[in-house]
Amino acid sequence: MTETLRLATRGSDLALRQAGTVRDALSSRRLDVELRHVETRGDQIPDELIHRLGKTGAFVRALDEEVLAGDADLAVHSLKDVPTEGMDDMAVAGVPERAPSGDVLVHPDGLGIEDLPAGSVIGTGSLRRTAQIKAARPDLVVEPLRGNVDTRLEKLLAPRLQAEHERRLIASGEASAETAEEGGSGDGSGENGDDEPNWDALSDDEDDGEDAGDGTEIDEEFDRTVEEWFDSLSDLERAAMERKVETEYDAIVLAEAGLRRSDLFYQVETTRLPREEFVPAAGQGAIAVTATDPDVIETVRSAIDHPRTRVAVTVERTILGELNGGCVAPIGVSALVQGEHVHTRVRVLSTDGTEEVAGTRDLPIRSHAKAAEAFAADLADRGAADLIAAARAETERDAEPTREGTGDDE
Repeated sequence: MTETLRLATRGSDLALRQAGTVRDALSSRRLDVELRHVETRGDQIPDELIHRLGKTGAFVRALDEEVLAGDADLAVHSLKDVPTEGMDDMAVAGVPERAPSGDVLVHPDGLGIEDLPAGSVIGTGSLRRTAQIKAARPDLVVEPLRGNVDTRLEKLLAPRLQAEHERRLIASGEASAETAEEGGSGDGSGENGDDEPNWDALSDDEDDGEDAGDGTEIDEEFDRTVEEWFDSLSDLERAAMERKVETEYDAIVLAEAGLRRSDLFYQVETTRLPREEFVPAAGQGAIAVTATDPDVIETVRSAIDHPRTRVAVTVERTILGELNGGCVAPIGVSALVQGEHVHTRVRVLSTDGTEEVAGTRDLPIRSHAKAAEAFAADLADRGAADLIAAARAETERDAEPTREGTGDDE
């Protein structure tokens, strides 16, 4: 094994941060790690929802092919994106300690999902989250949302920030017009042409402005000039100001882990969604490092593998694999190691959230994989298999035009 390991990763900010944590862990073993940026199929179809990309692994296979071809020694993935089947030629060499695995609702004012008014528009690109939202609040509207974490946040924040900017501009123009009127405009009409507001039609309460100290008038409703307000915005908010959006979202649902790893968790208002209803995706919050070389696998496993996380995600992925759900059906699977048992919760839904098969079970840690298989079989017999088959048929119908249009044989 060479002393320098080549690590294949996507080029998104989140992917690079995840790769950085792996690189740092391996560097502690005095190994140099070189990052190789790879464009994946998921990156090549940025406007297509994940479940319509034709099959699972849209963000995975291109990275693993770098390893199989000998152009990289390792690949790093979000574990929830790694297929539970078709990975015989690759090994999950390491699973670092997991980040928080649940989902959060992001709302500009920090409202929880139970507080949203009927008809509110929620953005998500996940079948599972869509079904769970519809089951919890059938009076909400769920609209597709795709993009990196920062892109999704910008799409949420853009309309409100742009409206606020416009209000401040109007207020600033109003103050200027009133100042000109007070100085004697001739006819006192205050009108500046067809493209300007009719200042006479505005309230007389706002005829006094404050001075910003540089001669700029500020409407009394605001304590800062437009420029000062803009300068106070975060980089995320400034980027949102430039974004054009087709759909205005009242809130969006994201993985807490992605927000934290992107250093964006504290830049937005979030509320954790209750895990009993919003059961996370299998492997959510965990990172997977894949490899083929036995020496590399052993090095990675000893350097970064977290045993409790490995057990939990093994249970989750075993259940998902046994149910044959992949990313084409609304399935939530969550496992937590508690002493000698693995507390496991599963929720399988119809795509519209109106039907479900769910259950919880404490699995023995010593035989967690076999126990997970038995749990999955029980759920399948109780009707989960039928719900998954129906969801698969529905999503495959939706995916057909995409498959023909991509020119991709995957």
